[in-house]
Amino acid sequence: MTIEKVREYLKEFGKDKNIIILNDSTATVELAAKALNTEEGRIAKTLSFKENNHCILIVTAGDMKIDNKKFKTEFGIKAKMLTKEELLEYTGHPIGGVCPFATDSNKVKIFCDLSLKRFKTVFPACGTPNSAIELSCDELYKISDSTKWVDVCKNIY
Repeated sequence: MTIEKVREYLKEFGKDKNIIILNDSTATVELAAKALNTEEGRIAKTLSFKENNHCILIVTAGDMKIDNKKFKTEFGIKAKMLTKEELLEYTGHPIGGVCPFATDSNKVKIFCDLSLKRFKTVFPACGTPNSAIELSCDELYKISDSTKWVDVCKNIY
């Protein structure tokens, strides 16, 4: 059901027909990169964090992880990921399909991490663990209605 919500949301931007539905799972960065035949960094993973009565979604390159010090400096709170139940409550998307599209702006604040800007295009999920869409970083920022670009990550490797 969430993919239909995302498809309807993307229709406003003329991107609803660009959703890629795969036979293989894209629930993890590794699986998504393999299914989409691309490098892990181009997978735009969406991480979710609790902030009082809100959720912060950070879209970052797949080969990056949150730098706790940078996160605290940017947001003024400790990075605490949402539970599975909170994730569905705040975003409406299941684990493996979390994306920055079709969320409730009263509950969710979206940010894009600068780590994405290394790539011409990236692949965020579209609400399910087997969907994605290829977007430029500028398109991702605009379509996700991001609040701002942040620098809160460090390289995994």
